[in-house]
Amino acid sequence: MEKKFKIGLYGSFGHQIGLEIYEDDITEIAAVCKLSNYFMDELKNLGKGGFKVYATLDEMLEDEELDLISLCSPQRCDQEDDAIKCLKAGKHVYAEKPAAFTEDGIARILDAAKKAGKEFHEMADSVYVEPYWSVRKAVRDGKVGEVVQVYVQKSYPMNVNSRPQNEKKDGGLVRQAGIHAIRFLEHITGLTVEKVNVCQTHLGNINPNEGLFTASSWMMELSNGGVASACINYLNPRGFGRWGNESVRIFGTEGMIEITDGGKHTHLYTHEEDLGEVDTANSDCKDFFMEIVKHLKFGSELPMSQEEELHPLRVVIRAFDSAKVTSVK
Repeated sequence: MEKKFKIGLYGSFGHQIGLEIYEDDITEIAAVCKLSNYFMDELKNLGKGGFKVYATLDEMLEDEELDLISLCSPQRCDQEDDAIKCLKAGKHVYAEKPAAFTEDGIARILDAAKKAGKEFHEMADSVYVEPYWSVRKAVRDGKVGEVVQVYVQKSYPMNVNSRPQNEKKDGGLVRQAGIHAIRFLEHITGLTVEKVNVCQTHLGNINPNEGLFTASSWMMELSNGGVASACINYLNPRGFGRWGNESVRIFGTEGMIEITDGGKHTHLYTHEEDLGEVDTANSDCKDFFMEIVKHLKFGSELPMSQEEELHPLRVVIRAFDSAKVTSVK
């Protein structure tokens, strides 16, 4: 039997892949490190036993059998250095967002990957689920004509007593939550954000003028001359019933398409007719991570170019660096 692609999981502060990946003839969770007790129990409940447990990342990187490390570092500000350490140890890396806090950090990671002959990828799977994938297909098939204006929203619950007040922990509102919205925008339309202006506030936080940012508003210019705006916040009310409250509206020269209510509903309109919900029944959406694995193991085509994958990260880094902060009176 051909050797399985062996994966090490480091950290569970984020969307670690262990609950999604399935053991088959291709992949195997072979080692774990710094996982929460909850996460360890979930892995065992799913029958994913037999993996090695390491105390430190350095120890896990000495395991010559591992092909890739999935990073959800306990402190997101450490993840850039963790990624470089993994690459230098001869492992491919799949990293939670934001994978770096600066564009220099992205360059350092990619340079380390090139020198090691390994690949670095971010967990950039935001549109590789329904209904985002089918809306992507509709837009790229020209159903709304040329894209002129886009609105995107990403809203998480507040949880001021548990959400990190220090953005070094998870990347913060603009970089950690905002990146989903920019992926929706770029990875659905195929356009890129060329200019971005952001205003953010601490209003509603337990510390009104410091710590956790609670909301931000974005204005953007797109690569085709179109415009976009984004609403990003930690204000999703519990009564909404879903952890994430996402919306996407794309206005084009031939119509409008939308995703609303956290992905529950879609709608496509043209100038002539109401076409109703977007068809997701015949979806050809593939699992993003498994496509990465197949590329690394068999040489198949990547689901997107590395620049397309990482450009939303570049956008949110620029947005954070230039953001205006309101003063709470």
